[in-house]
Amino acid sequence: MSRAFVKEDDADAGVVALPDRPISPHRNLVTRRGLRLIESKVARYENDLARATAAADREALGRAARELRYWTARLASAEVAEPDPEAEHVVFGMAVTVLRENETEATFRIVGEDEADIKQGKISYTSPVGKALIGHKLDDTVKVKVPSGVKEYEIIDIKYE
Repeated sequence: MSRAFVKEDDADAGVVALPDRPISPHRNLVTRRGLRLIESKVARYENDLARATAAADREALGRAARELRYWTARLASAEVAEPDPEAEHVVFGMAVTVLRENETEATFRIVGEDEADIKQGKISYTSPVGKALIGHKLDDTVKVKVPSGVKEYEIIDIKYE
């Protein structure tokens, strides 16, 4: 008999299965702020899941379940890393001001992958610029390979925030 003439059972009426979001292979270093952001994402998607369940919205249920799996995994693997305020070299969590080749300044705060937001000057410690800056000191010139070639940045300030 064709499935077209058979009523779907409750098992088929469940969550719309979406593929999991990829999880980074890097350590999940986070700032205290980054940890709070992850915790807020978990709470948000728990609420979204409850609303979707109550509304029997299969698509919303699938999206909320996928996001909740991702953020729960990120929360479970989160490692809060506090920079040493006395460090004389760039470490995770610090703000670094650089002088670009074109004589403009830029300040970056080195944060975890989920907290990174270039519009707010927050770059991941796994990004090319983040990787290049970590371990360097004031007045060091750092070279960063980018798709258009190599960029140079001179470190002109390092701050614990």
